[in-house]
Formats: sequence, C-alpha cells, structure tokens
Amino acid sequence: MNQTQRNLLLKVAKDAVRAAVKGLPKPPLPKVDDPELMEPRGCFVTLKNGEDLRGCIGQFEADRPLIEMVSRMAVSSARHDPRFAGDRITSAELPQLHIEISVLSPMVPTDDPLKLELGVHGIYITDGFRSGCFLPQVATETGWSKEEFLDYCCTHKAGLPPRAWQKDPSIRVYLFTAEVFGADWTQIED
Repeated sequence: MNQTQRNLLLKVAKDAVRAAVKGLPKPPLPKVDDPELMEPRGCFVTLKNGEDLRGCIGQFEADRPLIEMVSRMAVSSARHDPRFAGDRITSAELPQLHIEISVLSPMVPTDDPLKLELGVHGIYITDGFRSGCFLPQVATETGWSKEEFLDYCCTHKAGLPPRAWQKDPSIRVYLFTAEVFGADWTQIED
C-alpha cells in the first residue's frame, strides 16, 4: 500500500475509535474508488497506550471492502476486546493511543509449521471450535523461537496443550503475512 492509502486507513480507524469511545454514531466512510481499498481483505486493528495493549481485534475472512473492515475492527478493538471488558479506553486516553493496522494476506495451510519465518508469517491454529492466532509482529516483539511461537499460540490463544501443533493430527496450522503500519493518535490527520 502506498502512503496515501495507509494515511486514509489510519484516519478511518481513528475516526471510528473516537466515535466508539465517545458513544457517538459511527462516522460515514469516505467515498473512495481505489480498487485496493475496496477489495475484501482481512485485517486487524491494534490499539496501544505506550507499551500497554488496549485492544486488538481482527478478522481473517473479509465479507466487505478493506476500508469498511478497518472501521469495524477499530470499533471492535476499542469497545469489544474481551480482555479489557472492565477497563475500556476512555476519552481522556485517546491522545496517548497508537493505532496499528495489519492488512492480511490469505491464509495458507501448512503441513510443516516450522517452515514459518519469524517476523514474516503470522499463524492461525485451529482444532474444531478452538483456535488462536498471532500476528507476524508478535514473534519480533517477544523474541520467541519458532517452537515457542507455535506453543504459546496453542496454550495461550487456542486452549490446546503445548506441542499440539506437532503431535495432534486434528490440528490445522495456517500461515499468513501482513502489511503492518501505524501511527500515534496525534500524528493522524483529523
């Protein structure tokens, strides 16, 4: 994505977060004819205050254009991340937020999870109704090995035992990439 596209998506996310936090109606999306922004694409929106995660919600499969997905995931990150049910983002906190958008590639199943490239691939691990995912940047932020990346996703995200990705034939592991960009709240156009 070029910088103009990134800036527009960051503005859409900022407007959606502001409205959600302040209890205002969802702002209308800007009219665009950019095919890349109108293509259905999965995405995640991550909100941080300093080093503290304040929300991160996404969707792999897109049933609507990317620009709309970003708006929806921004609202979900700000208001519906279950990890912050008792500690939602406040209006006073908005100027301290950093917004990060991860635009996802399609997921590809793998028979050899160790083929993943740390910092390049994200993972999605599923076993029936249990599933978990890590975005590519999680490996970089934590410094985990490939095995730790896969194990933590199993145990902390999918509720599976460690090494389930290696031992259990019912487990499915998918790899994907993400184009990741972000900015501090005050750096994003109003």
